[in-house]
Amino acid sequence: MNPIKLLKNKLLWEYSCAASLALASPAVAAAQDFGAMEGPSATYADLTDLAEQSSLVIRAEIRRQTVVKPERAPGLAPGFARLYIEARTIALIAGNEAVGESLDYLVDVPLTAKGKPPKLKKMEVLLLAQPVPGRPGTVQLLSPESQMLYSPGLEQRLRPILSGLVASDAPPIVTGVSDALTVQGNLTGESETQIFLETESGAPVSMSILRRPRQVPVWGVSWGEIIDQAARPPRSETLAWYRLACALPPSLPQRSILSNDPEIRRLAQQDYQFVLQQLGPCERTLTKSGV
Repeated sequence: MNPIKLLKNKLLWEYSCAASLALASPAVAAAQDFGAMEGPSATYADLTDLAEQSSLVIRAEIRRQTVVKPERAPGLAPGFARLYIEARTIALIAGNEAVGESLDYLVDVPLTAKGKPPKLKKMEVLLLAQPVPGRPGTVQLLSPESQMLYSPGLEQRLRPILSGLVASDAPPIVTGVSDALTVQGNLTGESETQIFLETESGAPVSMSILRRPRQVPVWGVSWGEIIDQAARPPRSETLAWYRLACALPPSLPQRSILSNDPEIRRLAQQDYQFVLQQLGPCERTLTKSGV
C-alpha cells in the first residue's frame, strides 16, 4: 500500500477512536433521521446547549466524504454510518482560533431508507465544534447534531446566542436553589417570596414573587447583590430565560425553605410553581449527546 495512504488510514483510525465518545452515544440511536440536521428543527435551548460548549462555529461546504469502515468506527450506533468529511471553510462565525481554508472532521449520520449513507457533497453546513490538539485543520463535533444544514435563518438565530454567551453582563449558569424565604403581609392573600439561586460562578441571583389581594402575582429576577424591587421576568428565548427555564428543578427543594410553618412552606412551593409556569418549558428536539 502507498505509504501516504497507509499513514492517512492510521490517522483516521486514531481520530475515529478519539471521536467516538462524542459521536456515538446510545441516545443518538433513537429514531432520528437526516432531517434532524436541519436548523429549523432546533429549538433555542438546542442551539444554546451546543453553542455554550463549542469553541468554534464554522460555515463550511462539504467537498468530499469517505465512509469509515464499521470495524474502524468504535461505538457506532446501529443504523448509522461514520463519515470522514473534507470541507471548505466559508466563514468562521465564532471562535478565537484560526481556521484554515480547508478542514476535516468525523460525523455519524443515519442511513437512508436504502441502507446507504446520505450524499452530502456540495452541501453547506454549520459546524459547532472544538479544535483537535496537534492536528491543524481538523475539528471535532460535540455530537452528530453539531452538524446542521446551513441557512441564513439559522445563522441569524445563532448569532445573538453567541454574542450573549461572551457578553460582560452574561447571566451566570444556574445550578440549583439555595434558599427560599416567604413573608406574609398584613392583608389576607398578601405575601412575598424570595428565592435565592446557586450558580456555577457563585454570582448572586434571586427571584422575587409578590402577591396582593385581588391582583395577579408579579415576579422578577435580580442578577446581582441587590434585590431589585423593579425586577422583571426574562423575555422568552433569551439567555436569561434559558438559565432559569433549562436549569431550575421541577419543584422547590424542601431543604431550601427557611420555615417549618406548613402554610409558609405551601406558599413558597406555590410561588415557585408560578415562576416555572410563567417561564414555560425548556423544549429540546435534538438529542443532548456529548453536550
